[in-house]
Amino acid sequence: MRMIPCGFVNPNAILCIAAGANIRIDVLMKEIELTKAKDRLKIDPQASIIEDEHVKKEREDAYLISKIGSTGQGVGAAMADRVRRVAKLARDVKELEEYLDDVLMILWNTYQQGHNVLLEGTQGYYLSLYHGTYPYVTSRDTTASAICSEVGIGPKMVDEVIVVFKSYVTRVGGGPLLGELSEEEAEKRGLIEVATVTGRRRRVAPFNFDLARRAVLANSATQIALTRVDTLFPTASKIRDYDKLPREAKKFIEEIENTLKVPVTIISTGPDIFDTIDLRRSKGL
Repeated sequence: MRMIPCGFVNPNAILCIAAGANIRIDVLMKEIELTKAKDRLKIDPQASIIEDEHVKKEREDAYLISKIGSTGQGVGAAMADRVRRVAKLARDVKELEEYLDDVLMILWNTYQQGHNVLLEGTQGYYLSLYHGTYPYVTSRDTTASAICSEVGIGPKMVDEVIVVFKSYVTRVGGGPLLGELSEEEAEKRGLIEVATVTGRRRRVAPFNFDLARRAVLANSATQIALTRVDTLFPTASKIRDYDKLPREAKKFIEEIENTLKVPVTIISTGPDIFDTIDLRRSKGL
């Protein structure tokens, strides 16, 4: 089951929400409308629902919001209900009836027909509930193995695992951040980011090879996708040919490959999905 970057997925491909996912119905409906995905979306009946009460509960939890840095979107509270076996599932929601399907069998049949399948996870490795910087973590495991588990397939079906690294390290909220730059220094380097969900400024540190190495090992990574190269090296902005990258950017990419022993196959050089250098074919992948 080959994993490929989202920007290169067939726009007519079937989109699936797996059993391990959490759904906020209002957000989902807006996204269906925005992406015009109504006719190609399938939802596993056992995906769980984030209800208003979950959002309210998290936003009123001072420990989660002020210390841990939770986004307050209700995910943790919904996961807690799922563990207690009292969660509402997709099969219990009338608005989702038309989308319900057996996601596992859809993926298996697609795989058997020789088509590509992308399994996309969320959150970084160091936000894993089990392997991350506890307690400053999210409410679930975020490794490649967990992604397979939540979808319902075995890891032997996976051909490639693409780990996504940013060209520098960021995090929102509390928790350790080795080599953290001051806000002034981050701004001077042009590395200031604002989180899309919370609107908070992200904390920033230089790329950490030790952290990256552990993430590669834990996820059995076979490829690396490197983002925000243009932010670290502004002269690389919107370049789509590897040979045209500035020398310092190439040196950085080569250092990542030589240190981590995994090829960098996807390089993002801008906000547009087409501001991408795809080296998979040239590297035989």
